[in-house]
Amino acid sequence: MSDERSDQKRVQSRAHLLPEEAAAGSDDAPAQADAILAESDAREADRNAAPDTVLERRTSDQTVNPIEPPD
Repeated sequence: MSDERSDQKRVQSRAHLLPEEAAAGSDDAPAQADAILAESDAREADRNAAPDTVLERRTSDQTVNPIEPPD
């Protein structure tokens, strides 16, 4: 199966609208699904591709204030 055929199959499988989406309407559900999948693929390939993505890597020692012993 070619990549283009595989992509078309992915889009078709995700182009079905949920009831609340159908109520709001969609001019082109397959195009919407294609755009969503393309964005998802970009984020998966580059974890920093999503807007405002900040991945913090801190230990618990860096996230809490140490408790000071009583006087």
